[in-house]
Amino acid sequence: MVQEKWVALSNTTIGVLMATINASILIIALPPIFRGIDLNPFQSGAFAYLLWILMGYMIVTAVLLVTIGRLSDIFGRVRLFNLGFAIFTLGSVLLYFTPGKGDTGALELIIFRIVQAVGGSFLMANSYAIITDNFPKEERGTALGINAIAGTAGMSIGIVAGGILSAINWRYVFLVSVPVGLLGTVWSYLKLKETSPKLKQKLDIPGNLLFGAGLIILLIGITYGLVPYKSSATGWADPWVITAIIIGIILLIAFPFVERKVKQPMFRLELFKIRAFSAGSFSGMISGMGMMGLMFMIIILFQGIWLPDHGYSYASAPFWAGIFMLPMTVAMGIFGPLSGKLSDKHGSKGIATLGLLISAFALILLSLLPYNFIYIEMGILLFIFGAGMGMFTAPNTSAVMSSVPPESRGSASGMLTTLRNVGTTASMGIFFTILILSLSSKLPGALSSAVTNAGAPQLASVFSKLPPTDAIFGALLGINPIKAILSILPSSVVTSISPTALSTITQRTWFPTIFAPTFMSSLHVVFYVAFVITLVGALLSFIRDSLTKKSGSSKRISNEEQAVKLKR
Repeated sequence: MVQEKWVALSNTTIGVLMATINASILIIALPPIFRGIDLNPFQSGAFAYLLWILMGYMIVTAVLLVTIGRLSDIFGRVRLFNLGFAIFTLGSVLLYFTPGKGDTGALELIIFRIVQAVGGSFLMANSYAIITDNFPKEERGTALGINAIAGTAGMSIGIVAGGILSAINWRYVFLVSVPVGLLGTVWSYLKLKETSPKLKQKLDIPGNLLFGAGLIILLIGITYGLVPYKSSATGWADPWVITAIIIGIILLIAFPFVERKVKQPMFRLELFKIRAFSAGSFSGMISGMGMMGLMFMIIILFQGIWLPDHGYSYASAPFWAGIFMLPMTVAMGIFGPLSGKLSDKHGSKGIATLGLLISAFALILLSLLPYNFIYIEMGILLFIFGAGMGMFTAPNTSAVMSSVPPESRGSASGMLTTLRNVGTTASMGIFFTILILSLSSKLPGALSSAVTNAGAPQLASVFSKLPPTDAIFGALLGINPIKAILSILPSSVVTSISPTALSTITQRTWFPTIFAPTFMSSLHVVFYVAFVITLVGALLSFIRDSLTKKSGSSKRISNEEQAVKLKR
């Protein structure tokens, strides 16, 4: 049994680490990938490709996790976990051999990423449940802490790995998962043993279709809400976006009512009667929103402003942005397992709540930094933020998974991870919208005045109509936006600009200097919103155990009722 539990922990940790690394590895690797498939990032429609390559993976996992968790309770968690390794490896191979160029290549990447996301969903939906099955309660926090932090740290590690591998060859970004996937597939099939009770139940077809359709339509609406529409900087006024969001919300509202009528529902709504499960799951979703928002905003700050302004070329900025994000990863790696071990002895409430309060404190301090900050200050604050998230994740996961009966752990694991992924995806819509709307009122005018003062007034009208998404796009891709925009203008316009003015506006530090003031004012708003969101998560974490203690008898009854229902 001792050997089996460590086999379970190591195997699931490798699987989750690989899945989450691949969720973020493209953030840094996009510049060489776009060059590799010969896709101009500033051509019409390219921003939608960017969003789908980045967010398609998260949307698919968010939609599938609950269904897969339920299937795992029925057919066996280890069986579906093993299948996830195989599917993920297949997706990685397909991505490595992507044959197309231009728009075709971009569509192939999106489709193959979806295949990869299906495999990742099998891995993420079952890891918590398999660990909970194999570890006794007094060791569960430590084990889940290691696994949960592997998942959280994987997001940061993916950024660094993407920078290193893409600098060699963009295809290596996908190839790196193949040997790990093959090893995990063989090892899990040979060594990982099934310990979960299998349930003789049928798949909830109506619930799966309703939940999947509602979530997909809603998240697609949120995604395209970030794409410029006509003269608007965002797509929130697009009738198709509005329709998608309304339909998605209606379907999701109808979902629980349908589930109440189904004898064997996919979504175990009765688990939400367990206060530790419901409060812990929603606080996990909120923490995911705060963390992902911070990561993307800091990456844009590094790549679009700080690094070019400090002597780094635009081409090398993505790689160095990953390196400079490492303090957050290191802190998670230290405080995750440590807090998990402490929660085994002293309970999760105080440690998890303190963790989110520490992260919220770091967000407020980050809002005080100027754009030309000293890196040691940023590094310390990233470390503090990561430490707080590490302190929260492991105890919270342990408390949630320990609160449900053994036969429901697959569903609980899928539901917990789904809520976290929904929070992550929603944060992209929330924070990018705040950033885009704030920039749209200031950046075009600032750039128009700047090019006029630089001696290129013929570009004033071009930059006065520049969508803020182009500036953000350039920052994410490690591209000098000015050079990229000039490359798609008519040659007659470019040749009419004096060499002196052309040299001035294409300098490495010219755009960051103009971009910085408007971006920082927008970024501060993002930090304030993330601060409030994180405080709400801390409140939920605090009241979770308090409510559980007050209703301990009801919790026990809920567990017993759940066990009876699932055995029927």
